[in-house]
Amino acid sequence: MPVFVKKLLAWGSVAFLIYFMAFRPDGAAEMFKAIGAGLMAMAQGLGDFLTTLMT
Repeated sequence: MPVFVKKLLAWGSVAFLIYFMAFRPDGAAEMFKAIGAGLMAMAQGLGDFLTTLMT
């Protein structure tokens, strides 16, 4: 993928996030909570796997 397209997509994503947080703060907060919960679930699953592997 050309560098220009990557930069355009990156800046577009940043602009969208700023717009989303400015005009829909409740929705943005819920989205970030859901992402955090998903990451925590993955970390918990990895920890459980490693614990089971070591015992």
